Amino acid sequence: DDIVKGAKSFDGVQIDFELVSSQDEEHYLSFLKELKRKLGKKTLSVAIPARIKTLEKDAYHYSKINEIVDKIIVMAYDEHWATSKPGAVASINWCQKVMTYALSVLPKEKLVMGLPFYGRGWSTDDTAGAYRFPSIERLQKENQITQITRENNIPSFEITKEVTFKFYYDDLYSLVSRMEMYKNSGVKNIGFWRLGQEETAVWEYIKTK
Repeated sequence: DDIVKGAKSFDGVQIDFELVSSQDEEHYLSFLKELKRKLGKKTLSVAIPARIKTLEKDAYHYSKINEIVDKIIVMAYDEHWATSKPGAVASINWCQKVMTYALSVLPKEKLVMGLPFYGRGWSTDDTAGAYRFPSIERLQKENQITQITRENNIPSFEITKEVTFKFYYDDLYSLVSRMEMYKNSGVKNIGFWRLGQEETAVWEYIKTK
């Protein structure tokens, strides 16, 4: 009721509930049905994670969600994430698989392929975190730490080492490559996460097209 009331001055509502457990599929779908019923003619769009196949148990069951909502934004990004191994946020080959699956189960009119305007970085340094005393001793030995300082009787030490960072991100060229692939495959709608993070030249390309 609060969402419907908040949407009064708008064309519709966008729902982006992430990490919904497969055990909550029934509740998630029930919520969407109730919301759509109360929104009436207003647009209900839903952002859902990327899939390359239908999973046996999945709260984000594409076909079931399609029966309820007006637009479905497939978040075709986070192929790699903060705690994964380094890699593209949305590689072209992976996006093609996501798109192919989405087109096989969703109407082109409803499908919106999401593109990332952000990148991610990884480092070779995994030193930060909690340590047991034996691990502290091992670090001290490995780094030949002989100087221990005390702050109000609490011991501490410092290690200086070289760290390598690796970054993956999207620029105009990679964004255009992805957009052209979607367009040539029959995708009618695209969306971005999020405004303000992009290489601004992308808008000149979109305007031209």
